[in-house]
Amino acid sequence: MPGQEWEGSHREFERFFRRHHRELARLAVVMLGDLDGADDLAADVMAAAWRRWDRVRAADQPLAYVRRMVVNMSRSRIRVLVRERDRVERMGAGFDERLCGPDVPAIVDVRAALLRLPQRKRACVVLRLAFDMSEKETAEALGIAVGTVKSQTAKGVAELTRLLAVERQPSGARRATRGKVPRQLPRESP
Repeated sequence: MPGQEWEGSHREFERFFRRHHRELARLAVVMLGDLDGADDLAADVMAAAWRRWDRVRAADQPLAYVRRMVVNMSRSRIRVLVRERDRVERMGAGFDERLCGPDVPAIVDVRAALLRLPQRKRACVVLRLAFDMSEKETAEALGIAVGTVKSQTAKGVAELTRLLAVERQPSGARRATRGKVPRQLPRESP
C-alpha cells in the first residue's frame, strides 16, 4: 500500500476504532459473560478488522460487519471453553464459577440466564434489547433474515423469562428442574 493511501486507511480505521470499540467490547461482554475474555476478544476483533480493513470498509455497513465478527469470534471462544470444561470434568475436577465485580444478584441472574441461551437467540436478544438495534440492523449484523431475528428474539425473551423464573424458585425446586433447562456456559456447581 503506498504511503498516503496507507495513512488515509490508518486514520480512517483509527476513527472507526475510537467510535465503535467500546460498543463492540460491550457486545463481547454480553456474548461471553466474561469481562477479561471480552476485552481480549474485542482487541482480537479490532486487529482482525484492521488486517481486513479494505474488505470491512467496502462493506455496506462496516459496523455491522465487525459486529458479526464479534459474534462469530464469541461463538468460537465459547466452543473452546466448553471443550476445555468438558475435559476438566472428565478428569474429575469441578468447574469453579466465581463472580467478580460489584454485580448485584439480579444482574448476575440475567447474565447466567443469557449464557444458557443458544448463540443465535442470545445474539438476537442482546443486539435488539441491550444495544437497541432495529430488527433490520440485527439481521444485517448476524447475516440472517429479519423474520429470523423476530422469532429468535421472541423465543429468546420467552426462554429468559422461564430461566429467570426457575432461578427464583427455592433451591430444592430448582434442582428438580435442572435437567430440563438448556445450558451453554457456565454450568451451575452442584
